[in-house]
Amino acid sequence: MKKFLAMLLALTMLLGCVAFAESSGDSAGDSAGDSAGDSAGASTGAPAINPDDIPDTVTSADGKYEIAFVTDVGQLKDKSFNQGTWNGVKSYAAANGLTYKYYQPANGNEATDDDRYDAMKAAAEGGAKVVVAAGFMQGNALSKAAAEFPTVNFVFIDGWPLSDAEGNLLTNVAAISFQEEQAGYLAGYAVVRDGFTKLGFSGGGGGTNAACDRYGYGFAQGANAAAAELGIQVELNYSWQYGASFSASAELQTMIAGWYQTGTEIVFACGGSMFQSIAAAAAAADAYVVGVDVDQSYESETVVTSALKGIAEAAQLSIASNYDGTWAENYGGKLTVLGAVQNAVGLPTDTWSMEVFTVEEYNALLAAMQSGELVVDATDYQGDAITTVEFSNLKIIYE
Repeated sequence: MKKFLAMLLALTMLLGCVAFAESSGDSAGDSAGDSAGDSAGASTGAPAINPDDIPDTVTSADGKYEIAFVTDVGQLKDKSFNQGTWNGVKSYAAANGLTYKYYQPANGNEATDDDRYDAMKAAAEGGAKVVVAAGFMQGNALSKAAAEFPTVNFVFIDGWPLSDAEGNLLTNVAAISFQEEQAGYLAGYAVVRDGFTKLGFSGGGGGTNAACDRYGYGFAQGANAAAAELGIQVELNYSWQYGASFSASAELQTMIAGWYQTGTEIVFACGGSMFQSIAAAAAAADAYVVGVDVDQSYESETVVTSALKGIAEAAQLSIASNYDGTWAENYGGKLTVLGAVQNAVGLPTDTWSMEVFTVEEYNALLAAMQSGELVVDATDYQGDAITTVEFSNLKIIYE
């Protein structure tokens, strides 16, 4: 089941598969329909560099570091959201001969807004011209830091436009978000078309993370659509338990092992380091996993496919705008929403292990999404609210 080319293709899928055009909204809060660019395939102009070959730490002669990354909860090397964003940051810096540094807020998964602000302040005072902050939990700290350091540009991945304490729009903050419901839909549709009928979704953030909410609801929609086409019924175990901190845990692994023991065939592992517990449970049960954010096939033989979003490329493009003079026009004070139209979500067809669902069928599905023929509902159903949705061919079992 393991994809033998996975290691060779990991860079391609992380930085190339979901490349998209630079984008510009007309105002803060632009909708997905008005967001980002008209064509796919734009790049930063920098040569592709394997992020695994780029050191995580460098030495600066003057002690200043020009590009900074402030991590979300979890580890820098979480094989998911943090690592994917960091790969984009250091790839741009290395390709352009710039110094870079990452900052992890104090207190780990128990980090407070003050801890996050302290990390951002350290980055700004350490010479950063651009600070990339990953995760929706950074919002309060970012508002304070961006107001205090107006000459520093901040990139808010999975974020929204921010204002200072007086309500003034912070034009030195670029908010980037994704249509995760589309990526989730593609994954849910694909696995059901491939023959899986007993599914699971384990989400991070405890049901309050908008990105994970969208992934989960999209996954359910895609699974239901495929089941309806096949004329079958499918089941979906759905839970936010043990995912509040996005961390691996014995409790999470035990819960997922129980799912597999009672017939669940594949689980969408949607939450950073949670992947480790879910993949371990799958390996023990000879079962399967759907990865998230980046191509996780090279992390475990249990991974059938991954729901991708272009976090590495988003980081690179927004950083590049600081240097090419397009920040104010394209990013500053704006919300850039990226999805299928920008080739910013998808599945890694070069490394997936689908046995029935074909690449041609996938491409047709993605094309329908890009053209607007297929519209995925983006309603934000937090936590267990998805259980209020009526699905024709999908039964949700909420735990």
